[in-house]
Amino acid sequence: MDRLLVSVSILILLNLFFFSEEVDSASFKLVNRCRSTIWPGFLSGAQTAQLPNSGFVLYSGKSKTIHIPKNWSGRIWARTHCSIDAQGKFSCLTADCGSGKIECAGGGAKPPATLAEFTLNGADGLDFYDVSLVDGYNLPMLIVPKGGTRGGCGATGCLVDLNGACPAELKVAREHGRGSVACRSACEAFGQPQFCCSGAYATPDTCAPSVYSLYFKHACPRSYSYAYDDKTSTYTCASADYLIIFCPLPYTSQKVLGARKDGIGLPLVNKTMMYLRSQHSSRSSSSGR
Repeated sequence: MDRLLVSVSILILLNLFFFSEEVDSASFKLVNRCRSTIWPGFLSGAQTAQLPNSGFVLYSGKSKTIHIPKNWSGRIWARTHCSIDAQGKFSCLTADCGSGKIECAGGGAKPPATLAEFTLNGADGLDFYDVSLVDGYNLPMLIVPKGGTRGGCGATGCLVDLNGACPAELKVAREHGRGSVACRSACEAFGQPQFCCSGAYATPDTCAPSVYSLYFKHACPRSYSYAYDDKTSTYTCASADYLIIFCPLPYTSQKVLGARKDGIGLPLVNKTMMYLRSQHSSRSSSSGR
């Protein structure tokens, strides 16, 4: 009888624990619609504990749902072109976090990397989120809030593949120089204060968009393109769960999200730039490369 009571008590405590975890967390569903495998990574912000799972493999066409504490802030990104060397060290050609393992363990994404940035349960109980190209770009990404109770709860992201048409001086090439796997920011490429919003250019009044950040902004109007792009790039929602799609299809995403009528003035994608990759591929084929 005593053993039965102990067993029942343990089951009740476990149920209460898991129920509390669900209530005190937000659900993040990560979906890989890229043609190849990606390795999502997570980095918590200052004063925020690192997540137990800071990196994992996500095969093409697969998804994974994780639960993140509602007081969390940090970044989410996807690493690409990853491999393990003869010594067992794991590394990636883009967005590597430097841990030598699939788990990032407190390491951030090496630029260039497309970043999803979150501050959950911030001012007035709102979540603040954005997709940032300030550190460059490595693949398309879309954030869609689900079930929010307040705030604009708009979708945001960069749906266009910018690698093919990336300016030559910003391109990160594959091994042996064939094709582009990422597009650097002007700050990383040149290190000059006017591109990094540093030194004499460290305020919104002195640091203006550059021709390079405008390339990102024109293609992806809702994404962060440079350090002081807050007004058109940061979105809010309360008590939401989040869907994060890597390599979303631009036309399909636009059509589906158009029905949401989120009231955001800016389009999610510049339709004139939706097919940059296919146009680039056609030019490459016709030139014999």
